[in-house]
Order: sequence, then structure tokens, then C-alpha cells
Amino acid sequence: MEYRWYHKLSGILFVVLCFEVGLFLVFFPWSDFWRPNLLGNLSPEWGMIWMNFYFRGAVSGLGLINIYISIAEAFRLRRFSQVETSPATTNPATEAIEHND
Repeated sequence: MEYRWYHKLSGILFVVLCFEVGLFLVFFPWSDFWRPNLLGNLSPEWGMIWMNFYFRGAVSGLGLINIYISIAEAFRLRRFSQVETSPATTNPATEAIEHND
């Protein structure tokens, strides 16, 4: 498959977006801006869940998953730089026939 410029650009944008969302989710629950939030002030029960360290850790865990996905996708971006080979040269059956001649 021949990759076009928009394939490469969308791959890079996906990596950057996942990394930025991941960083936000890792650090935001532990910042001072976490408390004054609409969801945390909805009811006292929601506020207790919202300020719970386990809940904050779960949100940070989702951020770590996003960062992992962005790093894995960054390594997959190497597929855009690889040169395609023709199927005839990679087929073992044709190589065996060529060596028998």
C-alpha cells in the first residue's frame, strides 16, 4: 500500500493528541483545579467520589494508558518510512524455483 501525506499527517496528529490527553489525565486530578468542578459539586455523594484518591488514581491510570498508546503508535509510524518490496521477491516458492534452475 502506498501511503499518502494525509496518512502520515493523521498518524502524527493521533500520536500528539493521545500524548497530550494522557498528560492532562495524569496530572489534572492532582492539581488545584480539580476541586472546583461541576461534577464534584453536583451532590455530596458525587463530591466524595470526585475527591477520592482511588478515583483520581483511576483517571491518572487512563492517562498512562493514553501515553502508552501514543508511544506504541509512534513506533508504528515507522511503517511510513519502509520501502515496499514486490511480492515476487518475498515469496519462498518462487525463490525455491529460482534456486533450482
